[in-house]
Amino acid sequence: MRPLLSVLVVEPSTIVIEGLKVLLDEAGGFNMLAPLHDATILTERLHSQKPDLLIINPALLAQPVATHINAIARQMPNMPIVALVYQYFSPQILQSFSALLDICENRAHVASLLGDCCNRKTDEVETENYELTEREVDVLVLLAQGFSSKEIADQLNISIHTVNTHRKNITHKTGIKSVAGLAVYATLHNFSN
Repeated sequence: MRPLLSVLVVEPSTIVIEGLKVLLDEAGGFNMLAPLHDATILTERLHSQKPDLLIINPALLAQPVATHINAIARQMPNMPIVALVYQYFSPQILQSFSALLDICENRAHVASLLGDCCNRKTDEVETENYELTEREVDVLVLLAQGFSSKEIADQLNISIHTVNTHRKNITHKTGIKSVAGLAVYATLHNFSN
């Protein structure tokens, strides 16, 4: 049996923390550590508990956020850092995170996203391509057609944070970082319409 993944949540809202706890308990495979309501003792907690996964509200980090995330990533290189978002953050801030967890995501997606993050970190040396989900194909097709993340979000009726998460997943699964490369990939796999 696979050991439980320990999760540290840094979030000021008790309601959000309790909701995440319920979702993780239902999903199984996760053990939520005692949460932090701010980031003042985050470094100490990371060193003492060594969680497998960190979920943090980016608003709790001092500016520049990317510098803080990169410092944490250097200290804990095998720990994915997931941004818990329910307000706008610039793409420059969000690209520092391993993944984005939008507060509006459904139950199944939350567990899947967090599990995938942990698997990705432990399997980083693996170069195997993964199959794109139906929604990732939808996002890929619109990217290939030249739509921006905001336009894709509007067209698919999802948040821009969800689009960015799909984009990160597409990049990870395909190994392609440029939009032009993704357009070629979409064409070669008969995804573009």
